[in-house]
Amino acid sequence: MRTVLLGAPGSGKGTQAEGIVARYAITHISTGDLLRAEVAAGSELGNRAKAIMEAGGLVSDDIVLGMMEAKLGGLEKGFLLDGFPRTLAQAESLDNLLARLGKPLDCVLFFDVDFDEITRRLLSRGRADDVEEVIRKRLAVYEEQTAPLIEYYANKGVLQTVKGVGVIEEISAKIFAVLDAYR
Repeated sequence: MRTVLLGAPGSGKGTQAEGIVARYAITHISTGDLLRAEVAAGSELGNRAKAIMEAGGLVSDDIVLGMMEAKLGGLEKGFLLDGFPRTLAQAESLDNLLARLGKPLDCVLFFDVDFDEITRRLLSRGRADDVEEVIRKRLAVYEEQTAPLIEYYANKGVLQTVKGVGVIEEISAKIFAVLDAYR
């Protein structure tokens, strides 16, 4: 099973990822974790990323995709991508990469949660960067850059939507009902 989690910050992707990975025995790939691992390993891509990150910049899509290719190429049981892609350009590049690897996406799982609920959730976490002004900015960036992926993946026929509101276990059950079809 090759799956992408899609949704706004605070929509529940991170909360649900652990259960999905455990149930389906697939590899969870977070771009942040991948970057940190490559930097720690001292790989060529990791060294390039480290220099950019230390300078306060954003690591380019080319570097991230290079790391993705190395990671995804060796996986047999499938994967769960969380935090990537975030833009249409990244989605198209990911599709091209997966086509080259012969591992196209099975499913893009969209967590549908309205922004009022997301704001309430994020404010209740109590993290230093979870203040209303920062949350509004993050949601605006999501709306501009990432929300277009909903239509992109719907047009490709791989989008599945789950209402991400309610008790965590109930949301998990909805997710499993969708993903069981891809086993």
